[in-house]
Order: sequence, then structure tokens, then C-alpha cells
Amino acid sequence: MIETKTLSLSEIEDLSLRALVAAGTSVENARPLAVATAATEADGISSHGLAYIPIYCEHVQCGKVDGQATPRLQTTAPSVITVDAATGFAHPAIGTGFEALIPLARSQGIAALAIKNSYNCGVLGYHTQQLAKAGLLGLGFTNAPASIAPSGGSKPVVGTNPFSVAAPGEGGEPAILIDQSASTIAKSEVMKHAREGKPIPVGWALDSEGQPTTDPAVGLKGSMAPSGGYKGVGTALLVELMAVALTGATLGIDASPFSGTAGGPPRTGQFFIAIDPKATSGGGFAALVSRLADTIHAQEGARLPGDGRNRNRIQARIDGVAVNVTTLEKIHNIIG
Repeated sequence: MIETKTLSLSEIEDLSLRALVAAGTSVENARPLAVATAATEADGISSHGLAYIPIYCEHVQCGKVDGQATPRLQTTAPSVITVDAATGFAHPAIGTGFEALIPLARSQGIAALAIKNSYNCGVLGYHTQQLAKAGLLGLGFTNAPASIAPSGGSKPVVGTNPFSVAAPGEGGEPAILIDQSASTIAKSEVMKHAREGKPIPVGWALDSEGQPTTDPAVGLKGSMAPSGGYKGVGTALLVELMAVALTGATLGIDASPFSGTAGGPPRTGQFFIAIDPKATSGGGFAALVSRLADTIHAQEGARLPGDGRNRNRIQARIDGVAVNVTTLEKIHNIIG
């Protein structure tokens, strides 16, 4: 049985910040990552939360990510912003880009942000939610090191490559949040099962011959199963076009892994599109989204993407979050 300890969200944020700084990250770069880590735990996505802090710290120490990097922003066209993450963390690069993207989308109606030389951005929906909270429809794409094989093949060529869409709603929370990877399950979930010595369900990953496996270690050496077969591969390729070809980042086949110390900086990319509904819908956006959401919620047992995160977030603010004691021990060892 896995031993856990309950922490408040502020405690999770503080631990994350202290560990990242102790590992060599500047406070300016560590803070947005720490805030996102607490938010991710609150959403109930522990595979992307505090468990990643020791990995992030290891990558700062081995040079896979530059904890002292300063993102470099440029406006390359009236509605286009680019940010060079300079092999630093994705979170401060995205934050720097959003500071310019949000007012630009409001003034132009639509604007795009392209980020290169970046790193693992964690939960992509966390970022698109920031756009929705600003009243904008947010679309996000991020590539990852290759882990999905093409249809009919067995050698990975594209990453799990998530995409996310967040639609603004009333009350400050997105009305609809779609956040999904091109694989059946996020690779971090397979990694979590491997750490905990648990088998994975059939359909999550494939071995090196392209056959289904329930052994997470075998799956990590093979490939992730694409969601919906060839359709998942198509989604991964779409994201590769958006997050790599449009940004000048590194293809998944050339990016170093997000785990372990092998290779240098992965230099992956992110791409965001922000749309002001007021500029396109004639004022009808909110009513249409509300009707769609209400119709789904009216069905017994039906739910919208993002509903679970909202419920988890409310509960986490009240009760805190149960975190793995082994992870806490690793973090405390880093802090010293």
C-alpha cells in the first residue's frame, strides 16, 4: 500500500518552489511552475503534479533545462507573438507570452503565440484555462519526445502530443475544457504505474513489436497506444505541425526524453491561439456555450470534459491533497 500525507495547496506550492530554487532555478522561473504544480494536484492529476518536481530538479542539475533562462519575446506580425524559451522551463515562457497574447487577442480579435526551445509544459489545459479566464477561447498544442508509432509501424515517430481547448464561461471558470493527448492515456500515467509497480490496462501501451502489454516497463520501451488507432496518430501529427513546424521547435523524433538524464535540452514547442468571442459571435457565444453545456448536464450521469477537475479543485481547497510520502522524501532531500 502506498503511504500518503495530506498537504494544503499552499504547502504543495511552497515545497515545489523551495525544491526548484534549491536545485538551481531562479525564483522568477520557479514560481509559475510551483503555482501550476499545486493547481495540477488540486485538479486531481497527480501524475503531472508533485511527482514531477524531483524530475524537474534533476533536469536543472544535469543541464536538460536551464533554470536561470530568460524567455525572449518578439512580435513578428500584427497578431503573432513568438517566445524563445532559451531551453528554460515552459511555464515562465508561456507566462511571458500570455502577458502579450491576451491584450493582443482582445485588440485584434485573434492572436497566436509560438514558443520554441521549450520543455515539458505539464498539463496543457492549465494554460488554456488562463486564456478562458481572461474571456478568450483558448486553443493550445504541445509536442513531446516520440512515443507513438505510425499506423502499421512499431517505431515511435511522434509524441503523445496533447491539444486543449478552453471555452470561457460565467463565474471565472471555463465552461468547457477539452484537454487530451493523442495516446489512449498520458505517458506520465504509465510512468506512474511503473514507479508504483502496478500493471497497466490492455490498450495503454505496446511492446517493441507493436503488441499490447500490461507491463508498464515494457510499454515505456515500446510505444504508447494511439487513441482511436490511426485517428490518434492523425491528432499527433496535427499537433506536431502546430507545435513544431509552426514554431521552429524540435521534432519529437529528435527531442531528448522528458525523463532521465540522457540527452540535452528537448527543445520542444508550444503553440496557442486566443480568440475573442466578442469579435466573431455577435454577442451570442456565451448563450450558445451555456445551452450546450446545460443540455449535456441535464442528462443523468452525463458530464462535460473538465467537470471532474472542477469538483476536485473545490474539494482540494477544503480538504487538501493526499501526496505520495516517497515523493515528499525526495523533495525534502533536494531542499536539504
